[in-house]
Amino acid sequence: MENQIFELQYALDTFYFLVCGALVMWMAAGFAMLEAGLVRSKNTTEILTKNVALFAVACTMYMICGYSIMYGGGDFVMFLSGIVGDGVTGAEEPATYAPSADFYFQVVFVATAMSIVSGAVAERMKLWAFLAFCVVMTGVIYPVEGAWTWGGEAVFGMYTLGDLGFSDFAGSGIVHMAGAAAALAGVILLGAREGKYGPDGQVRAIPGANLPLATLGTFVLWLGWFGFNGGSVLATASVESANAVAVVFMNTNAAAAGGAIAALVTARIWFGKADLTMVLNGALAGLVAITAEPSTPTPLQATLFGALGGVLVVFSIIALDKLRLDDPVGAISVHGVVGLLGLLLVPVTNEGVSVSGQLAGAATIFVWVFGASLITWAIIKAFIGLRVSKEEEYEGVDIAECGMEAYPEFTNRQ
Repeated sequence: MENQIFELQYALDTFYFLVCGALVMWMAAGFAMLEAGLVRSKNTTEILTKNVALFAVACTMYMICGYSIMYGGGDFVMFLSGIVGDGVTGAEEPATYAPSADFYFQVVFVATAMSIVSGAVAERMKLWAFLAFCVVMTGVIYPVEGAWTWGGEAVFGMYTLGDLGFSDFAGSGIVHMAGAAAALAGVILLGAREGKYGPDGQVRAIPGANLPLATLGTFVLWLGWFGFNGGSVLATASVESANAVAVVFMNTNAAAAGGAIAALVTARIWFGKADLTMVLNGALAGLVAITAEPSTPTPLQATLFGALGGVLVVFSIIALDKLRLDDPVGAISVHGVVGLLGLLLVPVTNEGVSVSGQLAGAATIFVWVFGASLITWAIIKAFIGLRVSKEEEYEGVDIAECGMEAYPEFTNRQ
C-alpha cells in the first residue's frame, strides 16, 4: 500500500511539475508579445527572432552544462548519456518527481532570465551579439549564481547564502534581478537609441507600435506566473502541499492586481494621464515583488507588496531615463529594482529570514551577474561589436538583421 501511495504521489507531483513548467514556458510568448508591442514597428521582426532564438539557446546550453553547474547532477554533456541529474536539486532526500521534470522546470526559468535582457537592449543591438551573450548567460553566468542559491553551494568556497539567512522562494533575485543586472551591463556599454535623449537632457518618448499586443503579452505573463510561483512549491500531492500551492496562487494574483492599481494611480497623479505602459509594468512589478515569498503573506499583505512594486516601478523608470539609461520596455526597473524590493520584503512575513541575509544575497547575485555580464559584453563588443550602424538603426533592425518586416503593408518600400 505504501508503495502504491508513493507511486501515485510521484505521478501527481511529476505531472504538476510539468504543467507548471509549461506555464512558465508560455511566459516566453508573453515576453515576445510585450516586447514586440513596446518597440517600434521597424524593429518587431528582430525582437521576435531574439525571443524564439534565446529560448532555444537557453534550453540547449542549460542541457549541455548549465544544469550540471547549478546542481552538480548528471554528466557534463547530458544529451550523450541520457541522464538528467539525480532529481535531488540540493535536497537531502530524493524528490517525489521525475528528475527530467525537474530539469524541464529549471530550464524554463533560465530562459525567463534571458528574456529580461532582450527587451532592455532592443532596437539597436546586433542580433548575433545578443545570441553570443545568451550562450554565456544561460550556460555559465546564471547557473553559477543559481548554484550559490537554490543549489546550496558555497560562494567561491567561502560561505553559502542560506547560512547567511538568504531566502528567495521563486526567484525575485535569482531570476529577475539577475536578468536585470545582465541587461544593465549591456545597456551601459550599448548606449541609448538615437534621438532618445536631447542635448539639453530632455527625455523624448518613443512610443511602441502595438499596445494591444503588449497588453495581451502582460496577461500571458500574468497567467504564466502561476506556474512560475506555484511550481516552486515543488509538490501538490498532499494536503499540506496542495494548500501551499493554493496560497501561492492566491497571493500571486493579489500582488499583480495591487501593482496594476498602484501604478495606474501613480501615473495619473504624476503625469495627469492613465498611462497604459505604466499599468502593464505595474502588474508585472507586483508579480516580481511577490515572487521572493508568495507563501507566507496574507492576501492583503500580498496586495500591498504588489502595490509597493507598482509605485516603485513608475519612479524607477523615470529615474533611469534621468540617468540616460535607455530601456525600451522598462525591464531593468520591473525585474531589477522591484526584484530587490521583493527580496527585502521577505523578512516582513517570514521570521526565519533576516534583512542582512537578504542584502548579502542580493549583493552577491548582482555583483557576480553584473560583473560577469559586463566582461562578456565587453569581449563581444571588442570582437564583433554590439550595436548596429546609425543607418541600420534608422532604417530598422528588421531589415538590417532579418531582411524582412513584420508589417510590410504599412510601409512605402517597393
